[in-house]
Amino acid sequence: MNSTAVTPLTTQDAEALVSAARRAAEAAGVTVSVTVLDAGGHLLAFRRDDRAVLISGETSTRKAYTALQLNAPTADLVDAVQPGGPFHTLPTALDRPLLFIAGGVPVHRDGRLIGSIGVGGGAPEQDHTFAAAAVEALG
Repeated sequence: MNSTAVTPLTTQDAEALVSAARRAAEAAGVTVSVTVLDAGGHLLAFRRDDRAVLISGETSTRKAYTALQLNAPTADLVDAVQPGGPFHTLPTALDRPLLFIAGGVPVHRDGRLIGSIGVGGGAPEQDHTFAAAAVEALG
């Protein structure tokens, strides 16, 4: 089988994602925390503004893990965790609890998952917009 190598998410990429998400948030007048993970779930970059709510750092990290584990934007998963939904009991099966609030977005390169970004601190819809804008800016 012939596989094509994909460039992994680098620290430089992660810093660019954090900067783009923060710029989008600042333009909206929102203070956020941003977490970027590589494909293995390793922390590549994290930024919490001193004006952000303390829990926003944990929130952004959980959103990034959720997006990475399920390879989907967390905004797309909200209905799945409602009682009776397919992911309703999933958090008990994983080492790290999932947080199904919009703001986590997987990062792909050449069609492959290379990492994720999580944004916390604004309204869920805002956090998703900031994370998606950062991924789009990365290209």
